[in-house]
Amino acid sequence: VQLVESGGGLVQAGGSLRLSCAASGHTFSSYTAGWFRQAPGKEREFVAAITWSGSNTYYADSVNGRFTISRDNAKNTQYLQMNSLKPEDTAVYYCAADPFLERFTTAQGAYVDYWGQGTQVTVSS
Repeated sequence: VQLVESGGGLVQAGGSLRLSCAASGHTFSSYTAGWFRQAPGKEREFVAAITWSGSNTYYADSVNGRFTISRDNAKNTQYLQMNSLKPEDTAVYYCAADPFLERFTTAQGAYVDYWGQGTQVTVSS
C-alpha cells in the first residue's frame, strides 16, 4: 500500500483544513486507516483512526470534538477534517494504514506498516 497526503497548509487559529490521503493497492479497504502528527522537537503522536468499514473511529483527547476522520473505500481515500484549529496543532501530519487497529495506539505507531510522506499543517495565532 502506498499513501499520498494532500491538503496541508497555513491557517489562522480557529480555522479549518481538510487533509486527504490517497492509497494505492487493493488491500486498503480492508485495513484500519489513521493519522499521526509530529511537531518540531516532539515525539510522533496518534491523532485518529478509523476501522476498515468506517463504523468505528478513535481520537486522541487533544483533538476529540474538533477533528473528524472518515474514509471512502470506493476511492481508496481517507480524510481528516480539522476544525477549530489551534497553534498547538502545528505539525507534520502523516496518514497511515495497517491491518491491526491496536498498532495505531501502541508505541506512537512504531509497528504500523504503511505511511505517507507527510504534509505540513501550520496554525498561526
